[in-house]
Amino acid sequence: MTDPDALQALREVEAELDTRWPETQIAPSLDRIRALMDVLGNPQNSFPVLHVTGTNGKTSTTRMIDALLTRIGLRVGRFTSPHLQLVTERIALDGAPISAERYVQTYQEIAPYVSMVDNANDIRMTKFEVLAGMGYAAFAEAPVEAAVVEVGLGGGWDATNVVNAEIAVVGPVAIDHVDYLGSDITGIAREKAGIIKPESIALVAEQRPEVMQVILERVAEVDAIVARQGSEFTVLERNVAVGGQVLTLQGLGGVYDEIFLPLHGAHQADNAVRALAAVEAFFGAGADRQLDIEAVREGFASVVVPGRLERMRSAPSVFIDAAHNPHGASALAAALEEEFAFRRLIPVVGMMADKDAKGILEALEPVSTEIILTRNTSPRAMDVEELASIAQDIFGDERIVVEPRLDSAIETAVRLVEEAGEANEPLAGGGIVVTGSVVTAGEARTLFGKVPA
Repeated sequence: MTDPDALQALREVEAELDTRWPETQIAPSLDRIRALMDVLGNPQNSFPVLHVTGTNGKTSTTRMIDALLTRIGLRVGRFTSPHLQLVTERIALDGAPISAERYVQTYQEIAPYVSMVDNANDIRMTKFEVLAGMGYAAFAEAPVEAAVVEVGLGGGWDATNVVNAEIAVVGPVAIDHVDYLGSDITGIAREKAGIIKPESIALVAEQRPEVMQVILERVAEVDAIVARQGSEFTVLERNVAVGGQVLTLQGLGGVYDEIFLPLHGAHQADNAVRALAAVEAFFGAGADRQLDIEAVREGFASVVVPGRLERMRSAPSVFIDAAHNPHGASALAAALEEEFAFRRLIPVVGMMADKDAKGILEALEPVSTEIILTRNTSPRAMDVEELASIAQDIFGDERIVVEPRLDSAIETAVRLVEEAGEANEPLAGGGIVVTGSVVTAGEARTLFGKVPA
């Protein structure tokens, strides 16, 4: 197929998938995806899996693991969600999204089996279940030597959890997706810990005590091995550098120094050390066996994570960030404050109606000069006037600008940061960050002419 033909076929597949329950409508059961895997011959069992969960940082950690494994010499499959710009981003081979042609072909190959499962159940397979099935089928067909799989939502009953992953990475657990996971953080932790399988190795981020207790109970229940950030592995040193940061990491196999990571923020350093420990565990590294330091350096230096404090342009600096909950917004604010000396910083914020708008705005307020409120094109987007009413108590009317269209909001932000302030105030040094939602970040990325990655 030519590129236009491929994209048209891709749109047709997406139209078919959109007739199914969306990812915002959850049917907490593994029965359907297990049935699909059975009729496909259980492709998910044909390669080893590193499984990644947590409230934030999953995609970044998954991409880092992918980069390290690839640099060490393996053929790697990567499954992430949601996507920023194009659905093909979710299924990656050799470090890049699969082509539209391959995506369509994979769907067409499994579609008859999806119909079989649909017909045998009261509830049709959800869109995310089909996507997970496509990912596992594509990885088996490639074939890959390892797959890095990001949980979609939760862990235990997430559709990705039909794998028997030998490595489980549990990032920081916080409250998010309350409609689906509830507001009890120990219950959320229990669900996320469901990816830890018998006799696997779990790499666990620093957690609140009650969360760590739940995770360790799961480890004991399934007789897994655990390594904890801050104990068995940790970030020893972190220095801000041009285009990112330079790290010294204590891994399971020793110290890895002079690691350049082309990403901003202490949270990305934490993601990096968990990724390193996961790859070490995968290869059996320990006190007497360390990964090749040059391969680790080159792997981290090659990491690309679109939509995570990603620079779109300079003068003024415009970044996009997919932070969509208070935990993520706090990490974003900390990175902006620590690593950039903007004389004026303006977030452009559009978010989904089901998100904690107050918590996100409160996290951004201390680092913001003004704020521009907008909306993305999703039907789930929060109305901009509703968002403005929430922002008033946090920012005050004088610091709020409402622009219903994202493109206009970005143009307004650029104009504001370029305005002269005091007579002796420099024009340079203004910053803009477009954030609040994965969809907002993705649409902004498209506006700036970036291709899916």
